[in-house]
Order: sequence, then structure tokens, then C-alpha cells
Amino acid sequence: MTKKSLDQIEEQARTYFDKGELYCSEAVVKTINDALEQPMDPAIVKMASGFPVGLGMAQCLCGAVSGAEMALGLVYGREYGEEMDPSMFNYSKALHDYCVDEYGATCCRVITRKWKGDQFASKGRHEHCVEITGKMTRWVAEQLQKDGKL
Repeated sequence: MTKKSLDQIEEQARTYFDKGELYCSEAVVKTINDALEQPMDPAIVKMASGFPVGLGMAQCLCGAVSGAEMALGLVYGREYGEEMDPSMFNYSKALHDYCVDEYGATCCRVITRKWKGDQFASKGRHEHCVEITGKMTRWVAEQLQKDGKL
């Protein structure tokens, strides 16, 4: 299988969300799982289905961030009884910090406050969330690439 570039990986996640095929968290998980040549069953995307719009529309933790954290776990996570790979926490915090640097928060409500109450009705909010989904996916892919995992 041909390895995808960071641009292609970012664009794939954006496309899944933009077309309405997947929401933010689902798009990140699917895109990274696919880029890794599916170390997990494709049904893994179901685990991400409760996270869009800030944890099931609660507008708390951004779904793209949740998906990106899950995607990191595909490589750095552990199974029962294994020791924690220190990279998991290091990358998890770094992703958090990246989102805060880019958007001022990891909270969906804060990141999308400009569109308060629109319930995804506006094109602007949709485009903003598509952008975040792409950026979070790219960030994960960059880290995996730096570590030689992708």
C-alpha cells in the first residue's frame, strides 16, 4: 500500500466530515487507522461515535481532539497488563497544548463560541469544525511520522 502524505491524510479526514460521512471524532479515528493500514478492525470508528460536538452534543471536549487522542492510542496505547508507554501521555498532553495554542481551548463550546446556539446550522461553523478535524488528524499523523510509525 502506498503511504499517504500529511496533506492527503488531513484532506481525507476533512472530506469525511465535510461530506457528512463521519463526524469529527469518527473521521480522525478512521483516517489514522487507515493510514496505519488498519491495525484495528475498521469498526473501531464506532468507539468514536459518542464524542462529536463535545461529547454527545454536550459541547465539552472537542470531538476532533477526542478522536485524535483515541488515534494516538492506536499506536501508543496499551492492552490489559502492559506497562504504559510514556509516549502516550507525552503526546496526549502535547496534543492538548497544540489545540489550546491554535484555538484557545479544547472545549467545543469555547472553540465554536462565535456560532453559539446555531446547532451546526451555519456554513461557517461547519467549515470551522472541518478545519479543526483536519488539523488534529494532521497533528497525530506528523507525530507518528516523526516516530517512524507511519
